Amino acid sequence: MKANEAPRDRRGGVGLAAGGAVAVAVSVGVLAAEAAGWWPNLGLVAGCLVVFGVGWLVTRRPAGARVVLAVVAVAALCQVPGLFRAPITSTDAYRYVWDGRVQLAGSSPYSHVPLADELARLRDPVLFPGLSPADRSGVTGPPRVPRDPAALAAASEDDPRTKINRPRVPTIYPPVAQAYFAAVALVTPWSAGTFGLQVAAAALAVALTALLASQLKRTNRDPRWALLWGWSPIVVLEAGSAAHVDVLSALLIAAAVAVAARRRPILAGLLLGAAAATKLLPLLLLPAFTAIKKRDLRTPLVAIGTFVASYIPHLLAAGTLVIGFLPGYLTQEGFDDGSSRSAILALLLPPEARQLAAGLLAVTLAIVALQRQGREPIAVTCCWLYGAALLVTTPTYPWYGLPLIALAVLANRFEWLVVPVAAYLAYASFGHDQRQGLIYAAALVIVVIAITLRQRSATPIRFDEPIGARQH
Repeated sequence: MKANEAPRDRRGGVGLAAGGAVAVAVSVGVLAAEAAGWWPNLGLVAGCLVVFGVGWLVTRRPAGARVVLAVVAVAALCQVPGLFRAPITSTDAYRYVWDGRVQLAGSSPYSHVPLADELARLRDPVLFPGLSPADRSGVTGPPRVPRDPAALAAASEDDPRTKINRPRVPTIYPPVAQAYFAAVALVTPWSAGTFGLQVAAAALAVALTALLASQLKRTNRDPRWALLWGWSPIVVLEAGSAAHVDVLSALLIAAAVAVAARRRPILAGLLLGAAAATKLLPLLLLPAFTAIKKRDLRTPLVAIGTFVASYIPHLLAAGTLVIGFLPGYLTQEGFDDGSSRSAILALLLPPEARQLAAGLLAVTLAIVALQRQGREPIAVTCCWLYGAALLVTTPTYPWYGLPLIALAVLANRFEWLVVPVAAYLAYASFGHDQRQGLIYAAALVIVVIAITLRQRSATPIRFDEPIGARQH
C-alpha cells in the first residue's frame, strides 16, 4: 500500500459517513413533511436535490474497499423511519394485504371484491375499521366492472368502512405481484396491517442498492453512485413507507438488464417477464432486449412466455375475470381516449388527437430502440425507452417512475432522474392539467439539453468522472 492511500481512503470514508448522515436526516425530514402536508412534494424534490448533491461531493474523493457495504448500510438506515408510520402517498398497500390474504384463504382477488360478503370472514379491524365479519355490506356475486364513465366512477369510490381503495372492484395487480403479496401475507399477522409489506419493500430497496453498487463496480464505475437509488427520498417514501410493488418491479428490471449485459438471454427473459407480471409497464422494454440483427429473439420470447404462463393458474381459477379492474383503470386514467393522459401533448393537441400522437410516438420509440440494439449498452436503451414512455404518457402516480431511477443509475444517465422528480410536482398539481404539462415539459427540456451536450462533446459527459480527469 502506498503511503498516502490510507489517508485518502480515510477521507473518502469520512465523506461517505457524513453524506450518509445527511441522507438519513433528509429521509426523516421528507417523511415528516409529507405526513404533515407541508409544502406538498416540494420537500421531497428538495430532498432529492440534496441527495444528488451529496452523491456528487461524496464521489469526489477515493473510498476504501468497504464502500459498497457502507452505501448499502446507509440505504437500510434510510428505510427505517418509514416503517414507523402508516403509508403516506397512497393506500395501495392495504389492497396488497387484502389480495395476499384472499389467496391464502383459497380464493382469488380477481373473482371477489374486498366488500364481498362471501369473504366477510377475512375482515379485521385494521383493514375494515367500520365493517365486522358479522356485518353485511350488501355486495355479493362476481365482480362487474361497468363501462359507463359515471357508473365506473361510482363503482371506484372509496368506502369509509374500509381502508382498501376501490373496494367495489376487483384487483388490478398481475400474478407475480399476487405471489409476492401472498408470500408476505403468509408471515405477517393480521394485526400488523401493512407492516410486513413495508419491511419487505424496504428489504427489496436495499437489495437493489446492493445490486446496483455491485454492477457499477463490475463495469469499472464508482459503486457509490448506487446511493442515488438507495438514499433517494423517493425510494424512502415509496418503499419502507408506502410499500409500493413498483420496488419489486424495479429490482427485477435491473436484474434483467444486469444479466443481459452478461449475455445470459434466457435468465434475462425470465426476469423481464416476471417484472412485467409484477407491473405491466416493463413490457415497454421488450424492444431493448430484441436483437433482430443477430437473429436472437430468446430474451423477448422467454419474457412473453413467462408473462403468459404466470396468468395460467389464475385463469384456471377465475376464468375471464382474471383481467380484473384493468379495463376500468385504463378508462379512468384516460388511456382509452387520451382525455386525461399525455400532459405534454395536451399543451399542443386536443384530446381526440393525443391518443393517436401517443401511439405514433410509442411505435417510433420502439423502432429506434430496435435499431439502437447492440450500438449502446442495454442499460442505456432501457433507460431512455422507459423514461421517454413516462414523458409520453405522464402517468398520474409518480411511483411509476421508480424503475427509471434504477435504470438511470445503471446507464449513467442521471439527467433522467428529473422525470420522477417532476412527477411529484405534477402529482401535487393534480387537477391543473396545464401546470402538469408545463412541469413535465420542463423535465423533457432538461433531458434533451443533457443528451444534446453529450452527443456534441468529444468526450462524453460522465457524472462519475474524477474532476482531475477533465483537465487538459
